Amino acid sequence: MFGIKCGVSLDEVNCILPTGMSIVGKSRIVRLALSSLLWALAGCTTRPAAPQQTQQVEVKVAPPTPIAEKKEELGKPAWDPQWDAMIETALPAEMLSPRMERAVRPFCPRFKQMGEADRRTYWAYFFQALSGAEAGLVPTTDVRHTQPEVAVKDAVTKRMVRSEGLLQLTYMDSERYGCDFDWDKDKELPEKDPAKTILQPKNNLECGIKILQRQLIDKRKPLVTSASYWSTLQPGTASYRLFVKQMTNVPEVCRAAPANEAKSKRVSKSISGTAQSVAAGTLATGTK
Repeated sequence: MFGIKCGVSLDEVNCILPTGMSIVGKSRIVRLALSSLLWALAGCTTRPAAPQQTQQVEVKVAPPTPIAEKKEELGKPAWDPQWDAMIETALPAEMLSPRMERAVRPFCPRFKQMGEADRRTYWAYFFQALSGAEAGLVPTTDVRHTQPEVAVKDAVTKRMVRSEGLLQLTYMDSERYGCDFDWDKDKELPEKDPAKTILQPKNNLECGIKILQRQLIDKRKPLVTSASYWSTLQPGTASYRLFVKQMTNVPEVCRAAPANEAKSKRVSKSISGTAQSVAAGTLATGTK
């Protein structure tokens, strides 16, 4: 064991270390000490390792957004509940903190009072709404913008930038945010091939979380701001008004205490009114 070879007799204990050095113990005390050491080492080799504990995350299915409901009525593919789990298990602790209440207040005024599982569900719904406004919930959506302010060359592909996937992201985001997009692999595939790394829902959604984390946590910007990555989160734009419409089915626990129907209705109206004010550019937002 451990490369140590020992011989024990009535008169002495002779141990040879891995280095070749020999240790001889002739006294009773030394013999007992060496023998105890051997038994201790034997115990170390046979003791089973403690099992590693993994944190279990409670995942809930988010309600469908209005566009998801409409597509389901028409029998078209809509939002996959598995995407909720992808989002909820990838959220950083900072986005689940009660301190995030100010940022999400226009859409989820009870965020601070909610449990962690419900906060995760709120974010799953949020990204579903964002995807609805950005890509119509279609994971293979691919758009090349022609507006001068966004018609730039992608630093990774060396081509004119394209917005792709559920959250309309670009290959440049792999460098800017550490997203799991592989252009070298994807450039060999057809434009809308679902096997492309940028179009795979898990990669696309996890990248969106990283982008929003940069906005909310690192830069301390509000959720709705003209500095947002997405035009759908920039107040006063047509894209933002479309996003607001998709946020009308937020989880009930976001609105008010479920037992208080009257209050629930008032808060629901408040959410709609607040969001409409932001869309019109009449409400200042911030995270002071």
